[in-house]
Amino acid sequence: MAFPNKQNDENIIGKLHQQHAKDRESDQTQTGSFPVVPKRSKHSLSSQITRARIFTGFLIMLMCALLGFAYMIQVNRSSSLYETLSEDELTRLITETNSQIQNLEQRKSELSGQLDSLRASVNKQEEARRIARQNAETNGLLSGRLPAIGKGIIIHITAGEKERIDSSTMFGLIEELRNAGVEVISINDIRIITSSYISDSKHGLICDGIEMDPPYIVKAIGDPQNLQNAVTIAGGVGSRLKVKFGALVHVMTPDEVEIKATREPKQYQYAHQVE
Repeated sequence: MAFPNKQNDENIIGKLHQQHAKDRESDQTQTGSFPVVPKRSKHSLSSQITRARIFTGFLIMLMCALLGFAYMIQVNRSSSLYETLSEDELTRLITETNSQIQNLEQRKSELSGQLDSLRASVNKQEEARRIARQNAETNGLLSGRLPAIGKGIIIHITAGEKERIDSSTMFGLIEELRNAGVEVISINDIRIITSSYISDSKHGLICDGIEMDPPYIVKAIGDPQNLQNAVTIAGGVGSRLKVKFGALVHVMTPDEVEIKATREPKQYQYAHQVE
């Protein structure tokens, strides 16, 4: 069995003493503190901001100067371009420009003409539709297809005490109203149209195939004064109804006369509308 010699032991012990000495020095070292950073003064911060503003303003001025310089170069180039052109080239350029202007003016005139035509066409269509609506309304009133309301008179005729009112007298009343400008007429809720007829019956009158008994209520739409004069004029149909038949005739002029009676459109067998 071999043992280490004395020289090696002394070396090991010496190294241990050195290590212990280093450890004690490390334990005595102060830790946990940081170096103090000096604060900048307000004057230093203000100076930096001022310098930054000056630098920014300088950059803006420089950019504006560069843009202005570039613009001047472009203008000079354009001016120099025209200056280098010959007289013939300038004349040709002016001629081409004038030709383009004339073409544009001509195109403008054409478009303006088209616009006026479209407007006129629209106006004509609107006028045609308005006339069509007006004609449809007029035809509807004349044919009895539409109800009517407006100014007019209402005539109340009682049965004749002397004799029965005949059809010719009643038809004469209708004709007098038409001559006075009546637009719509009804008798006892029967709409009178251009093709209406009146005939006699045993107990009264027949209008368009419908029996009518007195009293007769005549509604007429038109100028109230003219219609009233047509009935009450001396020697007229009103006087005849009173004198010959002994009937009482009373004419009223309300604010509005409403005629609700209508007629179905007549179906024509031979006549057709012109296309």
